[in-house]
Amino acid sequence: MNPYLSIVIPSYNEAAILPITLECLRGFLDAQPFTAEVIVVDDGSTDGTAAVVGEWQRSFECVRVLRNSENIGKGASIRRGIQASRGECVFVSDADLPGRPEDIARLIEALRDGAVVAIASRRPTPMSSAPSVSRFLASTVYRGLVRVILNLPLRDTQCGFKAFVREPLLPIVQGLRLGGFSFDVEFLFAAWKRGLAIREIDFEVIERRPTRHLILLQSPRMLVDLLRIRLTAGRPLREARKPTVELDVAPVDVEPTPSEGRH
Repeated sequence: MNPYLSIVIPSYNEAAILPITLECLRGFLDAQPFTAEVIVVDDGSTDGTAAVVGEWQRSFECVRVLRNSENIGKGASIRRGIQASRGECVFVSDADLPGRPEDIARLIEALRDGAVVAIASRRPTPMSSAPSVSRFLASTVYRGLVRVILNLPLRDTQCGFKAFVREPLLPIVQGLRLGGFSFDVEFLFAAWKRGLAIREIDFEVIERRPTRHLILLQSPRMLVDLLRIRLTAGRPLREARKPTVELDVAPVDVEPTPSEGRH
């Protein structure tokens, strides 16, 4: 029998943080009435990520690991994980699980309420509260470019905490072209253009570790990717219905449990 939920985690050199993430997920899934699988896609790691996941498979039997022979990028790894998934619904998370397990339940509830895609949307914060000025400015500029170039009415496309109903999204995922960090916006833009209902869930990010990805170094490439999305997938689709986007701004304020300690 196929599981109800597939959890896909793209991972590159994540041996240090994955035990924390898997412990959080195990605690969450043990309390759920539905079945699930956890798919860790090891993107050619050199730090023993696959071995760490292999150890966890002994006590967390629903975990699977897919290993890329070389580093092919976050987006390509997510696509591989989704294509290998078997659940009715799919949840995709960064390896450091940037939200609480309770937030996963909120995304799933949004899908049950009629959304086809549910994404966590980080609350707007002043620059003084951001991890760094450069990260704040780069994120602000990128969000502006997404709106200007794609006209995509979403507040936050890059948060690594998303869920969707698998069947209508699988053909879209298989047709995506980008394999890097622009996968998220390409995925969301394609779903929006096809009129699929997208709901944004306002939530608080849990910083389990300092960010490892310097978005400023990725910005030129991501700008080019936005233009590519606009020129290819951005062409109007005759069969598309009126795009639907909803914003849920009712956060659940729950203190992290001990198993959700910061890293």
